[in-house]
Amino acid sequence: MARIKNIEAFCTVCGNVTKMELGGDIPVFGNVNKRWAKCKKCRQKVVVDYNPAPTEKEIDTEVDSENFSEYSPQRTYVLGESIYHKGWNDYGKVVGKARNAITVEFQKLGQKKLIESITS
Repeated sequence: MARIKNIEAFCTVCGNVTKMELGGDIPVFGNVNKRWAKCKKCRQKVVVDYNPAPTEKEIDTEVDSENFSEYSPQRTYVLGESIYHKGWNDYGKVVGKARNAITVEFQKLGQKKLIESITS
């Protein structure tokens, strides 16, 4: 069963920025940046601009064990930053960011998602 890709885009029918379900991997009118999408609010299909982020962004995962930050969920991190997770006793490098989360490639544990920028 195929996974459904959801994006956030402007719906020209209901006039809102809402979540939309992409209608497959086939580009509309030969333009690779246009896709059919179904608005989850009004249920109408519209053509949206879709520029997916690169799937494999080349980030050097070599960890700088001399210049690193100790991981804390209250901090904000940048791509490429080296961190040390005290609880796991492992060094890693930030390779991805999403809302309130970072993806870190650790030396021993591999890729893990961690919380970032939470407030007490």
